[in-house]
Amino acid sequence: MTTRGDYVNSIDVKTINTIRFLSVDAVDRANSGHPGLPMGAASMAYVLWKDFLKISSKNPEWIDRDRFVLSAGHGSMLLYSLMHLFGFGIGIDDIKNFRQLDSITPGHPEYGHTPGVETTTGPLGQGFSNAVGMAIAERKLAAEFNTSEHKIIDHFTYILAGDGDLMEGISAEAASLAGHLGLGKIVCLYDNNHITIDGSTKNTFTEDVELRFKSYGWQVLKVEDGNDLTCLQEAIGDARAETNRPSLIMVTNVIGYGSPNKAGKAEVHGSPLGKDETRLTKISMGWDEQSEFLVPEEVYEYMNKIAEQKSSVKKAWDGLLGNYKAAYPGKHKKLIEWFKSEHSLEWLMSDERITKEYASEATRILGGDVLNIAREQMGNLIGGSADLNSSTKTFIKGSGIFERECPEGDNIYYGVREHAMAGITNGITLHGGYRAFCSTFLVFSDYMKPSIRLAALMKIPSIFVFTHDSIGVGEDGPTHQPIEHVMNLRSIPNLSVYRPMNMMETAAAWKKALERCDGPSAIILTRQKLRDIRPCGGDMDKGAYIAIKEDKDIPDAILMGSGSEVQLLEEARDLLLEDGIDCRAVSFLCFEDFEAQSEEYKTEVLPNAVKARVSLEAGITQGWERHTGDCGVAIGIDCFGASAPGELLMEKYGMTALNVVNAVKESLKRTL
Repeated sequence: MTTRGDYVNSIDVKTINTIRFLSVDAVDRANSGHPGLPMGAASMAYVLWKDFLKISSKNPEWIDRDRFVLSAGHGSMLLYSLMHLFGFGIGIDDIKNFRQLDSITPGHPEYGHTPGVETTTGPLGQGFSNAVGMAIAERKLAAEFNTSEHKIIDHFTYILAGDGDLMEGISAEAASLAGHLGLGKIVCLYDNNHITIDGSTKNTFTEDVELRFKSYGWQVLKVEDGNDLTCLQEAIGDARAETNRPSLIMVTNVIGYGSPNKAGKAEVHGSPLGKDETRLTKISMGWDEQSEFLVPEEVYEYMNKIAEQKSSVKKAWDGLLGNYKAAYPGKHKKLIEWFKSEHSLEWLMSDERITKEYASEATRILGGDVLNIAREQMGNLIGGSADLNSSTKTFIKGSGIFERECPEGDNIYYGVREHAMAGITNGITLHGGYRAFCSTFLVFSDYMKPSIRLAALMKIPSIFVFTHDSIGVGEDGPTHQPIEHVMNLRSIPNLSVYRPMNMMETAAAWKKALERCDGPSAIILTRQKLRDIRPCGGDMDKGAYIAIKEDKDIPDAILMGSGSEVQLLEEARDLLLEDGIDCRAVSFLCFEDFEAQSEEYKTEVLPNAVKARVSLEAGITQGWERHTGDCGVAIGIDCFGASAPGELLMEKYGMTALNVVNAVKESLKRTL
């Protein structure tokens, strides 16, 4: 590492300006993007990456690397320029192809799309909350695996955030929890440039950020000149030295630094400099005004040496890991297994605690039982709730609470912080080593939607557990009764949504969620007790299946539903049989899994010849039409609920077997 006071070599300034002008040229070429942040924040990012960031461009997924989160994702060209110079897989042609179709340099950083990008950022504050999750994972893994001689897990999580990140509520929630937990290995570089899209922060953001973060329990440091490399280095060093508190370094930067006519102005935030202003900026900073995408040869040589030095740290760690394996073979084996993304839980469905009869129980209770059974075999399963463990039943028994003084605990108390809880859960998942879940009431999935969407976009297997799934919540009233929420979640691409009707389906939902490695899952559970229905042998893994088979060769009508409403389908079928109408009942555990099946299987479950169809679900009817068809009837709730006992509400809003019977008869008439 460069020692303090060594920043007198012009090569450092030349490298910083290279970062600036690669960013400027890329945005100009694309005629789209955000040049202001890379120009203003280049110095502090360079000092961090050069002197502190523990990375290996040859092994970008090394488990003990430092994590760098560009929470201000609009400044993506800063990250791409750094990765280019530090030897990651971004070539100069990729820089030139910024924001273009199929490039690995998209407008905002995307996890899984660009090697070395730790998380998808763009929606402000999301990266900040992800970083808190990464720091929690680091703290827990260190407590689990480190010994006095072998610090196998020992890295920092760095954030680069802007004013917009700190305005968003999710960052306030995440910062509050990080301070409470004393996550001392978080260092946030705050690009304090006083400008947002609409102008000066004086218009909207005049709070005392320093006092705010101190009240959260953070150490706050200041660098008054964002181009003072020595002060930046000292501040980052001081932040790393504080192990009991996360650190915020407030760095005063000038957005669009170096531009004669746009520096410090809102117009440089999200618009290209343009040909003329770019030329003037290059002249003002002593850069070749005729050049485009210039990287001086001496900068490449300098950065190649630095990248090699950083890779040597990984080699040293490999040696340490070898010694660890020899001394603690059991711990080493578990460490490697925990970082594998693939799991098989076939055993879960045959466990006698799953297969026994359950006369009447809420699926939230059953879900808690399944979670704890699964945890017996998956030691790296962790999670928590938004102050609702007593209701969501997701507490891992015998595992303790993750706290400042007890990082071994597997239960994370998030408090009433649903926004941050979801983002932090994604951060834990992104870090690796753990399978993470979180839980709250279904109606509060509204608060979590941005994080759930990003989990789906990133294809990461976070698990979101939601209870109190319908008007069956009862007396709490319409504010707590989800109506549109299940379909809302189903509308998110790559999110698997499970709404089980009994213990077997609840176990199947958890099994599928824990085995999945290419996207998130949502498990939707009831507050009210349900009668146990034993399916006729259909394949729950396929999403929808025949739960109750007809007596004839071909049914007269098909009944379909999910969750608590399947028991009403059973009642309706019995009533219809008395009238000589033989129905098949299909349980839709997961729309997404069913849609992934072959056309042959889908037709087997829902024969084209059977036009009389009725769906029943205690939520909006939108979405069921794809399965009910032209002659079918969708029974649901397309209005808000009311405050009353749940069973009365179910009857009031048509969630009854008799309503299904009448709907089947109506559907049969339509087929004539």
